[in-house]
Amino acid sequence: MRIGWAWPLALAAIAGTLLGYWSPGGLIEATALLALWLRRRPGALGLLLVAALAATQIMLMQRAELPQGLSRQTLVVEGRLDEVRHQPRLTRLRVEVMACEPLEGERLPCDTLRQVRLSVFDAPEMAAGERWRLAVRLRPPGGLANPVGFDYRAWLWREGIGATGYVRTEPPPERLAPAAPSLRRLALAHLESRPMPDSARRWLAALTLGAGEALNREDWERLNATGTTHLVVISGLHVGLVAGFALLLGRGVARLVTPREWRLAVWPWGVAALAATGYAVLAGLAPPALRALVMALIGLWVASGRHAPGPWQGWWLALAIVVLLDPLSLWRPGLWLSFLAVALLILVWQGRPRPRGLSGWLWGLVRTQWLLAPWMAAAVLLAFARLATAAPLVNLLAVPLVSLLLVPLGLLGWLLVWVPPLSGFCWWLFGRLVVGLEALLELSLRGLPPWYPEAWQLLPLALGLGLLALVWALPGLALGWRALVSGWLLSLPLWLTPPVPHDGEATLRVWDVGQGQLVEIATANHRLLYDAGPRYGSGYVPLAGLWPPGQRFDRVIISHDDLDHAGGVPALAEHQVGDWLAPEGEAIGVPFTPCHRGQAWHWDGVDFRLLWPPPGLQSTLSSNDRSCVLLVSASDRQVLITGDVGREVERHFLLEVGAPLEVLVAGHHGSHTSSGPVLVERLRPRQVIYSAGRDNPFGHPADEVVRRFARHGSCQWNTALDGALTLRLGPETRIAPQRRIPWAGVGGRCHGVESPPWIGLGR
Repeated sequence: MRIGWAWPLALAAIAGTLLGYWSPGGLIEATALLALWLRRRPGALGLLLVAALAATQIMLMQRAELPQGLSRQTLVVEGRLDEVRHQPRLTRLRVEVMACEPLEGERLPCDTLRQVRLSVFDAPEMAAGERWRLAVRLRPPGGLANPVGFDYRAWLWREGIGATGYVRTEPPPERLAPAAPSLRRLALAHLESRPMPDSARRWLAALTLGAGEALNREDWERLNATGTTHLVVISGLHVGLVAGFALLLGRGVARLVTPREWRLAVWPWGVAALAATGYAVLAGLAPPALRALVMALIGLWVASGRHAPGPWQGWWLALAIVVLLDPLSLWRPGLWLSFLAVALLILVWQGRPRPRGLSGWLWGLVRTQWLLAPWMAAAVLLAFARLATAAPLVNLLAVPLVSLLLVPLGLLGWLLVWVPPLSGFCWWLFGRLVVGLEALLELSLRGLPPWYPEAWQLLPLALGLGLLALVWALPGLALGWRALVSGWLLSLPLWLTPPVPHDGEATLRVWDVGQGQLVEIATANHRLLYDAGPRYGSGYVPLAGLWPPGQRFDRVIISHDDLDHAGGVPALAEHQVGDWLAPEGEAIGVPFTPCHRGQAWHWDGVDFRLLWPPPGLQSTLSSNDRSCVLLVSASDRQVLITGDVGREVERHFLLEVGAPLEVLVAGHHGSHTSSGPVLVERLRPRQVIYSAGRDNPFGHPADEVVRRFARHGSCQWNTALDGALTLRLGPETRIAPQRRIPWAGVGGRCHGVESPPWIGLGR
């Protein structure tokens, strides 16, 4: 391969990966025809084969997901435990599947399954590396789809996990084989046996062995909030340090052995490459370590100058190799954070004189860190929707502390493990420095907490920060121009205005919270929540991950006190709530004003009115039938939210709602007990939204309800399929799902099993 082909090779690998992910019809046939056409052009044919290799790997990974027909069926899985995380009463497993078959005959095969994530309640003693036979119930990868918050489905995909589920007690789990000997596991066991502070043990395992699971939740929260996560993930920093120390040691030995020819010695570079490879393998060769190893090896080649590519060709070559070895890395933020950081470093240092003396190197370190800060902040904003305001200052101190002291001391302790007094001294000093690092992170977090911008601010702020870094990194620009552009970019936040509705309009969002309900309604100057979403048996509350603390809600209406509607109420303690409404007799955990028929208010040209329950009769109704029913009117459009009221209750307020109704949030998640024939016939809603969980055990929405709305021409949406649904209620109203499905399924555009990506509601 000629070096000039590095960037086409990288682009071919990326294109093949994306084509494999989308898998358009006729892809294989088109590739074969193109290969025949290019048979006399070996270069182009080689690039096509690279793209085909990447596409094939991705398509095989897609086939490794659990078929929908095996969802919630009992399967027997044999596999090796790659990861074991213990929690109170609950153990999380990541299993590499070696064999899989349905417990009952005449089921779909599951032999393509490769990795699964499992929960085990009251688990027996389990350890990573062991082989087990487990009876499991699985679901295809899935997760909540919202404009903000953690995307669990995307995380499962980029981790290569083909199903999630739990281990059944019958038949009981069976250990088939103990863990095979592993240097990494022996090292971790040795750390457990050493008398040292727990914080030192955790950080030593993470920094030297890549055992990020050794860090606890508080450690990760501090690292994430201060923008220093890269310090503990085995990355280019750690592998590069090992390679650099090995190179310095090798060249020092060469200078002693051959003082006149040591600069020409090749073997020190080989020693550095072997040391980097050995360290990455010891750390488990996880995707970050693999990526760091490839970048370090290419970096050594570039630095050696022996038939080596230039820095940019090396950058493209490393990217191509990483994508080919691990196509899923294309979806991992770490790949882009690493390569963008290296790209900026090349811009900063290429063509500049090498620093001289201690002051020169210190100034170079400070300059590089300050240029990297806005560049990496932009990447983190796009990847994680947060800005670690303390990152520039903290990294200025933490990077040298970790790279020049902690990692060398930790590795030196391992090299001297055969001499316990010396090893113990290294690790004692390591522990003292860890205490200082934790104090630094905690102090910076108190003074400069992270900032979570609104979703509409992310892209312009990220672009502004990226341009700011480029303006100061690109060589040849005059200082005046740099200052002028920097001033303009720094004033960007003053120009950004939130996309709030105009007077007389409202934005309504039905959040995807699984089997529950959470509806947000915003006018020009007010926000209202209808219900607070569920709280699951594990304690997980979806509402807690949707907004940063300190949001203002002028009113929160809890339809009734079922956990799928009121489970998120405690999480609202982190926010400001003007007042609470709930049915009389319900217990939602906070003081509230009883809601009743006839209550109404007017916000920014939008009318809100409660149609149910009637005052004085609430004690005679069931909890579901006491639900607060809300009607929202903006311009000549109306939205009706009925909570969990049943068919009989629906008859009492139908005459107060205009027909045809614009949007109906279906009662009781689409249960057959609600959305009766009278409501459907009278209101004829144009849009129906079901707030339901994927594969929920209740069968919501019920088939008869879906058919009933379909017969009257309603366009139906389901958060389980479409994710969060956002609509603008006004003269030009449109509804947008979070999951943009390019086809509508059976039954037409609006009545399909899965909804189309955009439907205009204009009359």
